[in-house]
Amino acid sequence: MNQHQEAQCMNLASMRDLPLGAHLASKRHGYTHHGIYVGRGRVIHYAGLSRGCCGGPIEAIPLEHFSAGFGIEIVRHPDSPYTGAEVAHRAASRLGERNYRLLTNNCEHLCQWCVCGNGKSAQVQACIRNPARAVTVLITLLVCKLVRDWRSASLLRTSDCLIAALNY
Repeated sequence: MNQHQEAQCMNLASMRDLPLGAHLASKRHGYTHHGIYVGRGRVIHYAGLSRGCCGGPIEAIPLEHFSAGFGIEIVRHPDSPYTGAEVAHRAASRLGERNYRLLTNNCEHLCQWCVCGNGKSAQVQACIRNPARAVTVLITLLVCKLVRDWRSASLLRTSDCLIAALNY
């Protein structure tokens, strides 16, 4: 992606000095997740499909939850019309919004709007230009969801067995 050409990979140990309003990106299996650093170890992001098919809200979460065990990059925007504090304020102004749309209002759209004033997604554009990539991304997301659901169901069965054993 062109906006990530100047991105810097970081680990959580070096995240203590993140600039306020930094556009963060975390590469996942099949896509890149985006958020805005708002200080005190918190990131505003669109929860999106992480909470099910209906899409989650724009929320502030700890940096560790945002990274979800993946690396984090700072996406540089040298021509941004907004200061870091303004970017953070713009992100906070949308907290609680529940208008997630994978193709037209996702986490990358949110961050681009906060930093540049217009919501767009290089990931969506790449999928539109290359339908084979779109199919690969959709299959990857589906497999990840199935694995996550399977793990959750397995944990529930294990906890039910433990409760039943304790009650015996």
